[in-house]
Amino acid sequence: MKPEAPAPNHGFEDSRRLTGPNRWFAGSAVILTPLGAAAADPHVLACWAARVAAMVAALGWPGAAPQSHRHASGTLLALAAPADQLFTATEVNEWAWERCAAEAGETGFDIAHAFDGDAAVEVFRHRAGAELRPALVALQAEAAARGLPVLVDDDEVSIGAGHGSRVWPQADLPAVVGVPWADLCDVPTALVTGSNGKTTTVRLLSAMCAVAGVEAGHCCTEGVFVDGRSVAGGDYSGPAGARAVLRHAGVRMALLETARGGLLRRGLAVARADVAVVTNISPDHLGEYGIDSAHDLAEVKLVVARAVTPEAGRAGRAGLLVLNADDAVLMAAAARLPHAVAAPKALFSHEHDHPALVAGRRAGGSTCGVRGGRLLLSDEGIEHDLGAVVDMPLTLGGAARHNVENAAAAALAAAGLRLPVPAIRHALRHFGSAPQDNPGRLERWAHRGATVLIDYAHNPEGLAQLLQVARSPALAAEGGRLCLLLGQAGNRDDAAITELARVAAASQPDLVVIKELPDMLRGRQPGEVPALLERALLAAGLPPARCRQVADEEAAARTLLEWAGPGDVVVLPVHTTAVRGRLVSWLSATAGR
Repeated sequence: MKPEAPAPNHGFEDSRRLTGPNRWFAGSAVILTPLGAAAADPHVLACWAARVAAMVAALGWPGAAPQSHRHASGTLLALAAPADQLFTATEVNEWAWERCAAEAGETGFDIAHAFDGDAAVEVFRHRAGAELRPALVALQAEAAARGLPVLVDDDEVSIGAGHGSRVWPQADLPAVVGVPWADLCDVPTALVTGSNGKTTTVRLLSAMCAVAGVEAGHCCTEGVFVDGRSVAGGDYSGPAGARAVLRHAGVRMALLETARGGLLRRGLAVARADVAVVTNISPDHLGEYGIDSAHDLAEVKLVVARAVTPEAGRAGRAGLLVLNADDAVLMAAAARLPHAVAAPKALFSHEHDHPALVAGRRAGGSTCGVRGGRLLLSDEGIEHDLGAVVDMPLTLGGAARHNVENAAAAALAAAGLRLPVPAIRHALRHFGSAPQDNPGRLERWAHRGATVLIDYAHNPEGLAQLLQVARSPALAAEGGRLCLLLGQAGNRDDAAITELARVAAASQPDLVVIKELPDMLRGRQPGEVPALLERALLAAGLPPARCRQVADEEAAARTLLEWAGPGDVVVLPVHTTAVRGRLVSWLSATAGR
């Protein structure tokens, strides 16, 4: 029987389980966000750490020392714990904090755990014993000995991956001897994370697999797909998406978009991967879950490095951590985090002769970069010409520099997965030539003589990249105008929303239509984000006549499409899948009119 979660109280804001590798530890852990002035008191934090450490020792849990992390809006208390003891661990964490805060005179919350000393040890030993799942532990041990992954959620347990996986209900686990071990296997797996470009990179990798004849499954912000077919819609860029791919019988290679939110809320879904890609780091979602800066965000994204090992994996070669050498924040974090330092690296850049890439090749590493307008892949000491960048549809004739990065990242990941170079080259030569290749990511349409770009562009860096493409000679006609749809989810702080508007104004658009995202208010009041955006646009110098508000996202987009004429460029960052689908259907039906 699953233990009940601790009763809510006023001593903390959030208490959660991290079921996989995370920012703080290589394995499972629990995180507590306490409330009150005591959370800033180093003496209380030291008391918490000592109390937690003593209880961990009494319970016989191995693991690293507890960690406290002070950030701009509070404190996080992290405790490593066995994966089958996480409910008990959350209660230990809460108990230790409440006791120490109360002893320091903190008031305003109830002490749910009034016991202490030997009585506390006895209580938590009993709760830990009730939570134990001997059958699950035995299965995990046997699977580990056979080199097989085990995925556990609140309802199910699976062993193996893809076509070599089996799933059982938590309430009906088999004995070790009852598992058809000979039928189980693992599949080559790639993780893709970063601030921008994750979905495009995963889709491009999937296209490379298709050319190579490999049945790949991938998850992303758009859903779960197996061999090019949708099997689930919605945002599946977290652990649930990874499990859906890895438990699907049609999958022989897994490509997993791994978003920031899942890493922070639940940890990494898998313990081992053949390739992990970090596309870039952009200051986004700051202020959430203790993330105050791009440097913090880089540490979160590099959790994927914990899954990469120097030993040969399912793809038949050592694991690879694929990094953007042009991203100084990312590279600095990779140089200071022990688990990233230990991972074998492959580097990409706009420049084949970037000093880091040159050094990497000299050390026997793989790289991908541009020289003389051609994308060059150097892998295992052999250089491969992947083709002219201008001939790769994804780059819009080279104008979309960010997609050059995505192409290079995907090429390195594909090489790490042992996909043949001709398949990589072929996919780069064709992927992106049709809107359905990469829906919602730099989709290009013609409308009444105007060029329409539909993209996700959800942060300032992404919007800057999109507007750079819109203003490039490849798209912008002489005398043509630029118009822009602008909106933002409510979980960004005022500074981030202001920066998005500043980026928009810097492109000197002829018209900006500001939209509301009613399903993404996330604590804001209706109209609050559009008002912030409009004030920031005007403060950045955009004339009032060039700025409008239209609350509905679809109506706002249609306002721009009706306004545009021949030679104009219409930039539509659309964040609602259903709205995007209706706009694309309409643009497709009216093409050529």
